[in-house]
Amino acid sequence: TKAVFPVAGLGTRFLPATKSVPKEIMTLVDRPLIQYAIDEARAAGIKEFLFVTSRGKSALEDYFDCNPQLEAELRRKGKDALLQTLKSTNMEDGAIAYIRQHKALGLGHAVWCARRLIGNEPFAVILPDDVIAAEKPCLQQMVEAHAETGGNVVAAMEVPPEKASAYGVLDVAEDMGAMVSVRGMVEKPKPEEAPSNLAVIGRYILTPRVMGNLNKMKSGASGEIQLTDAIADEIAAGRPVYGFRFRGQRFDCGSK
Repeated sequence: TKAVFPVAGLGTRFLPATKSVPKEIMTLVDRPLIQYAIDEARAAGIKEFLFVTSRGKSALEDYFDCNPQLEAELRRKGKDALLQTLKSTNMEDGAIAYIRQHKALGLGHAVWCARRLIGNEPFAVILPDDVIAAEKPCLQQMVEAHAETGGNVVAAMEVPPEKASAYGVLDVAEDMGAMVSVRGMVEKPKPEEAPSNLAVIGRYILTPRVMGNLNKMKSGASGEIQLTDAIADEIAAGRPVYGFRFRGQRFDCGSK
């Protein structure tokens, strides 16, 4: 019922726009990227939304707040459809929390920052840069799969070998169709060293033990604390990790 949204990045690939506008509230057609992620999480049954932010992200926090003046104006003008659209962006009191990541130490570190609010239960991680168009939302598919398998589940998709160096790549132990059993994960391998063409993309369902692994603060690829390494530690400990081939189309909104 809890999901972590790591949104502390500077969005440098979208400068100069991101000089004053958080990348996550830049629009894809008529909705900010973060709204797609929130809608997907809600569809999967998520009730608590944990945002790991950084300085300069106040516009992101304001986006989920009520705007009584705007709502009153739409109501006065009889613009009911727009009013309903606006209300869908509001969050229930207490449903959302913001945690500051003071140093950019990697995705693993960002997720670790939410450890006290996660407690001792499984949780989801959603990267808003990955927008997934699917008849059944991707995270909902994963929650249903996780109900059958338990353990850790990561969303996976096939990528061309030359693009493997941009992803965490799965070393597959057993291919069961939609699900694959994982015996290893390699973060950003060289194309010739990639163990498969199945890459991890920005959806995860993780056990609280992963937070314990992140406590070690182990530096990985690019000198950052990698979430992939913490998940790989679960495999090394003999605990199950699965890759899930989701049904849908993924759009990388982290680059132009």
